[in-house]
Amino acid sequence: MITDITAFLRFFDGVNRRAERDVGALPVEAEAWKPPKRPGENGWDIGELVGHLAASRLFFARAYRGEGWLPDAWPHPTRTKQEWLAALQQSAQDLNNALAGTPDEWLRRKVDALDTPGVQLSGWRLLLMMTEHDIHHRSQIDTYAGLNGWPVQQIFGRTAEDVGLQPRTRG
Repeated sequence: MITDITAFLRFFDGVNRRAERDVGALPVEAEAWKPPKRPGENGWDIGELVGHLAASRLFFARAYRGEGWLPDAWPHPTRTKQEWLAALQQSAQDLNNALAGTPDEWLRRKVDALDTPGVQLSGWRLLLMMTEHDIHHRSQIDTYAGLNGWPVQQIFGRTAEDVGLQPRTRG
């Protein structure tokens, strides 16, 4: 459980830095790439995913602050790699501004769930949900990179092979 908002913000800074690293490694051709035509998030291009990621951080922050689950679209363009990075940086700063200085007790405070009447979540759990959501969409972008043959960043700078991990064979 998270008990200190400053520690959470330091942790989330690392999550955001990895998102910036992964998006920053995409080639310029990624700006024009489109996934197969599918409804909803399954058909979003990288710019749409980054805009959703940026807006969602503030969606969760508003809920955490007790302002309700208020969705807003990301107000800035996310068509180019430069705009993707700007959105990640600005939304991380906006998140920090929204959460820094909130009482640590809010991490234990209950917040009504988004769509399940009568269910409440602890503030720390809500912030971890936001983090998991962020990582989920970063992984989606990394998957697109791999499928397109673009560089995929290693989470800790090493591959399984680099650290000597070998698949086990079943005997």
